[in-house]
Amino acid sequence: MNIFEYYLKKINKNILENKDILKLEDFESLNNVNLEIPPQQYNFDLSTNVALVLSKDNKINPMDLGTKIKRLFLKNIDHFEKIEIAGPGFLNIKLSKESMAFLINKILNIKDLYGSKKSNEKYNVEFVSANPTGPMHVGHCRGAVFGDVLSNLLSFNGNKVIKEYYINDYGNQIKNFVESVYLRIREIKYNEKFVLKENLYPGEYIKEIAEKIIKNNKNIKVDNFEDCFQELKELSLARSMELIKEDLKKLGIIHNNFFSESELIKKDLVNKSVKLLQKKNFVKEGILEPPKGEPNKNWKKVKRLIFKSTEFGDDTDRALQKNDGSWTYFANDLAYHSDKIDRKFDKLINILGADHTGYIKRISSAVLALSDRKIKLNCKVCQLVKLYKNGKPFKMSKRAGDFISAQDLLKEVNKDSIRFMMLNRSNDVELDFDFEKVKEKTKENPVYYVQYAYARINSIRRLLKIDPKDKILVNPETFSPNEFEEKIIRKIFEWPKIIESSINKLEPHKIPFYLYELSTLFHSYWSKGNEDNKYRIIENGRIKKVDTLAFINLIAIVIKNGMDILGVSLPEKM
Repeated sequence: MNIFEYYLKKINKNILENKDILKLEDFESLNNVNLEIPPQQYNFDLSTNVALVLSKDNKINPMDLGTKIKRLFLKNIDHFEKIEIAGPGFLNIKLSKESMAFLINKILNIKDLYGSKKSNEKYNVEFVSANPTGPMHVGHCRGAVFGDVLSNLLSFNGNKVIKEYYINDYGNQIKNFVESVYLRIREIKYNEKFVLKENLYPGEYIKEIAEKIIKNNKNIKVDNFEDCFQELKELSLARSMELIKEDLKKLGIIHNNFFSESELIKKDLVNKSVKLLQKKNFVKEGILEPPKGEPNKNWKKVKRLIFKSTEFGDDTDRALQKNDGSWTYFANDLAYHSDKIDRKFDKLINILGADHTGYIKRISSAVLALSDRKIKLNCKVCQLVKLYKNGKPFKMSKRAGDFISAQDLLKEVNKDSIRFMMLNRSNDVELDFDFEKVKEKTKENPVYYVQYAYARINSIRRLLKIDPKDKILVNPETFSPNEFEEKIIRKIFEWPKIIESSINKLEPHKIPFYLYELSTLFHSYWSKGNEDNKYRIIENGRIKKVDTLAFINLIAIVIKNGMDILGVSLPEKM
């Protein structure tokens, strides 16, 4: 039940049926008419720009047109009780009490589906994709939560979503990682000193991986690195991915698919993808200038295959080959996205770290080229997370080597707090994560405040011995909400719009913001009842108005739907 869609249909229908009375000839802009919640100071339920939009194309004074439309709406749309013209021609609409009751009962009947909109698209959401050279760090946590919640949001709307992790298990960083494990194994077995060379991994977790490999592979031979590389690579990566999956599971995240870069190479997908682009005439042989702003000491002016990414909006064409003729990382990534396209996804979404912003244009161009411009890749970048404890920056982890691990974070605060607070700001700005704040049992801790609202509603149900599954509706004939209830109802009505906007803009942070605002309205109402008997919900162990109980159930439905999307639990008691 989306009241904005419901009444917008009535508005458009009424306009078209009365076009002669309104003296309208141009209706192309009718699609630009919208319906919103007006600013709180107006004390109205809906606001539409219909008069403004139509007056411009039909060259009519918006106030004059607004006056005519107002009369028509009050005459023809039963649910509109009062309409006022504001500003340059906005129509602010007050719904009747009967219509509010009608809408509330509709929502109470659909419960868990409230806010969802039937869709049936196939999405691939790739997120985390951290190099499997060690445990997850805090930056990965933010992208992991963002990707998981965005996937939940898309699934809530009925889409089929594949949560995917791309394993970068090929290249020099993997060789350095395996060599680090190799040297740690020799340190443990033969008491050889671990000498930290350039590009090796120093963290304590490397020792743990080495110890695990020794324990489970008694006969492993590590006399020569080159001889044991392949076996040690498989064992090291398997253990590293186990650690990553364990961290993800503790965060409530389970991927549907893990795609290996090594498998991509084995299947020769890079050659196939490049040949496909050559057939489309999007690849040329030529010489590129060294990349701007990047170290170019190893760059040579040699002929190489080049992707014509400027034809798809990129700043420059991109090399597919290195100096020695081997494929670039971009060529491998291009092949990976070609495979995604072959898997027939309707939409592709990548969640990237803060250091990948400059990579977006080239891979987005590749997807357009590979799909004949039929599929667009959406990339969302999650900026850095700054951790604070007792007002000071949280120190680095000795275990990880040079970063703060996800395990460090999980030792300090629980999964629910991490998931909620990682979305406490838009993904494109840095996030300050204060350990003390997320442990507070106050309004200053958003996740606690939302959970407490739900627990408070359940305490009311327990007191009245009401089963949450019981169907309790409002009576249209007696329903008469007070000013606090009207504010909450408007916020409840806004929920489908929040879902729609969050999906269209790929901005799941709007969900926790909304839930906090809704919970704040409910807590304020409860507190007012403690001050003034007129607003008291419970009196002498009984509910003052049966309609209020239905109204409270409405709040619980929306909070539960929202927290399910966030993957955050809702305790019955607090």
